[in-house]
Amino acid sequence: MSFRIAPSILSADFARLGEEVKNVIAAGSDWIHFDVMDNHYVPNLTFGPMICQAVKPHARTAAGVAVPIDVHLMISPVDALAALFAEAGADYISFHPDASGHVHRSIQAIKSKGVKAGLVFNPAEPLDVLDWVIDDIDLVLIMSVNPGFGGQSFIDSALRKIEDVRKRITACGKDIRLEVDGGIKVDNIRRVADAGADTFVAGSAIFGKPDYKGVIDAMRGALAA
Repeated sequence: MSFRIAPSILSADFARLGEEVKNVIAAGSDWIHFDVMDNHYVPNLTFGPMICQAVKPHARTAAGVAVPIDVHLMISPVDALAALFAEAGADYISFHPDASGHVHRSIQAIKSKGVKAGLVFNPAEPLDVLDWVIDDIDLVLIMSVNPGFGGQSFIDSALRKIEDVRKRITACGKDIRLEVDGGIKVDNIRRVADAGADTFVAGSAIFGKPDYKGVIDAMRGALAA
């Protein structure tokens, strides 16, 4: 299984965001994760498509290879802003089923823009809707904290949900990323991978430390153990 580490810019220094993105890519990150909050679906307000558009040119390796931008929409309604993020350069856009009036239609709208679509499930949210759309999506994101704020502690019951989603992905036979967001650190990333995750969002665990490469290397070391 190939693992992806996706630092969340929610914890970056916004006064020098382009530089932060370049530095974390140089440190070995695979994706750049955007936590988009609307002060409506969740009690926080972060950033919109203009930030995505501004960051896009910086999301490249030193060799010029584009690094995927992974946008997690914690907003309601979904469709209009999803279209704007697609136009701003997002590579993945995921949303919460309970924030969409018509989940399948929202997935189709994202994919019609040439962007990969994902669904996000909160800690206490059932997975039922996944059974009806799993053939149409490219990513499932399991929240291991309640959405809205960075720096929260990992909720252990998320491990059972990750296991359940992995079984569904295996059964459908599609190449679907299983991402986890919330409280991911060096000391628990292996447990999360063992449950079935392959993509890991980390905010303060990376951007809150002076040595980004040291943290990412330690995470890869734990994953390889």
